[in-house]
Amino acid sequence: MLIKILRQYLRPYKGPIYLVLALQFVQTLCALYLPTLNADIIDDGVVKGDTGYVIKTGALMLVFSLLQIACSVGAVYFGARTATALGRDLRAGIFDRVQAFSTREVGRFGAPSLLTRTTNDVLQVQMVVLMTFTMAAAAPVMLVGGVILALRQDVPLSGLLVAIIPALAIAIGIIISRMGPLFRIVQVRIDKINGVMREQITGIRVIRAFVKDEHENQRYGRANEELLDVSLRVGKLMALMFPVVMTIVNFASVGVLWFGAHRIDSGGMQIGSLTAFLSYLMQILMSVMMTTFMFMMVPRAAVCADRIGEVLETESSVVPPVVALVPQTSGTLELRGASFKYPGAEDCVLNEVSLTARPGETTAIIGSTGAGKTTLLNLVPRLADVTDGAVLVDGVDVRQLDPQRLTETVAIVPQKPYLFTGTIASNLRYGRPDASDEELWEALETAQARDFVERMPEGLNAPIAQGGTNVSGGQRQRLAIARALVHKPEIFLFDDSFSALDYSTDARLRAALVDQTRESTVVIVAQRVSTIRTADRIIVLDRGVVVGSGTHSELMESNETYREIVLSQLTEEEAAA
Repeated sequence: MLIKILRQYLRPYKGPIYLVLALQFVQTLCALYLPTLNADIIDDGVVKGDTGYVIKTGALMLVFSLLQIACSVGAVYFGARTATALGRDLRAGIFDRVQAFSTREVGRFGAPSLLTRTTNDVLQVQMVVLMTFTMAAAAPVMLVGGVILALRQDVPLSGLLVAIIPALAIAIGIIISRMGPLFRIVQVRIDKINGVMREQITGIRVIRAFVKDEHENQRYGRANEELLDVSLRVGKLMALMFPVVMTIVNFASVGVLWFGAHRIDSGGMQIGSLTAFLSYLMQILMSVMMTTFMFMMVPRAAVCADRIGEVLETESSVVPPVVALVPQTSGTLELRGASFKYPGAEDCVLNEVSLTARPGETTAIIGSTGAGKTTLLNLVPRLADVTDGAVLVDGVDVRQLDPQRLTETVAIVPQKPYLFTGTIASNLRYGRPDASDEELWEALETAQARDFVERMPEGLNAPIAQGGTNVSGGQRQRLAIARALVHKPEIFLFDDSFSALDYSTDARLRAALVDQTRESTVVIVAQRVSTIRTADRIIVLDRGVVVGSGTHSELMESNETYREIVLSQLTEEEAAA
């Protein structure tokens, strides 16, 4: 998967990559040529007392050194830019894919894992690419060139390389083979610690309310210890790597000096050649060490690439239509035998639900907790698709409807309204960036939010924190309703959107909505009977099945399920009023 991802995402950067490889090749050739020049200075200059030769060859060495530095700087610069661009593109690719996911895919991966894959996993892949361009790209040339030039200095002494290089490769291979599985566990443990941390930050009020600080500390401590344990095992293997490599390198140096001294004593080798051979031995071993360093990073990057690939290759269960239809907009919503079952579940959450909501009418849906009310609304804007039956908007199955037209036609106010970092104005204009200030104030007036917005010193430009945490739950709901009103859709879906409002505010808001939604289709899910009793039609859901349909008075007389819900909140007299 790592190779596949790199091949796909590095394709646009072929030019910079070729330039990096060329620069690394030139700087490596310079590095390889310098020991030979040094040997010539010793053998032909210092030993013979030829000062002019020493100066001339030294100047040549200076030129090659400067060229090596320039090429090295250029390779690092372009390599870093390319690796950083890869990270940017990978994060963008994951983000785009996740944006296309339905709630089913998001639930399958989980928010903590998706965050880790977008940040930490991408960073690991990016670091491997960076190290490849800045270090590993030169290693093969240095290894092959070093061996050739070492043979050129002295063939018998080069026989030591036959023993040194395989010994180094075997030692490294044994250590690397043990690191791969551990890196996968590390990433899973990072997912877990992210999940625990995210829950604790999000649920800080619940933790404080139930005095569970110590329990959560212990829970986080266990996750932290698990990550520490596997990280220590990886760290021990990584710590073992360099001592093993350096031990082999030092033994190799001692062996070269020992046998080289005998070669010089016998007259088969010059001092300069021994000096050059030692330099080439160090370059050969350095190339192996650079490769070793890469081997330490590649297993973790490969694991991260597999996790990234899982996201990139996961297809959304909500698939855009091949040929999108764009019907005439009227706002009629219809469910025909709609059923929905979550993956792995035995029973359907919704079972053959049929209903029709027309423009100018308010359709209410009520039922006990877990009856499938929210799931039903989620089928309309295609947050999930039906497993059987159909959902139609203006007579067209939403699975065949143009996604842009569906977005323009339907606005949903979710059960848990969410506001984005920015201002009140930026949140209200989320669905219609061209909305004027007058339209924003009108929507706020209808949503009973104008009063508290006007009390803010900045007004429409008042800052909103992530998730809307700097406003109350009721204010958040009213701003979310105003955002839907600014969008001006043909179909309004209110998913228990009035639950945080007091009775008087709820009543004023619903009365104001009548004028704003007079020509629109309105579907309201609510637990509070007072919110939906005036609806044109009330749908009663019980365990995903429609068990009643009619007005409040009709259902009070004919439907026992609805009657039980009403009488659990109102007296007989209040219900009949």
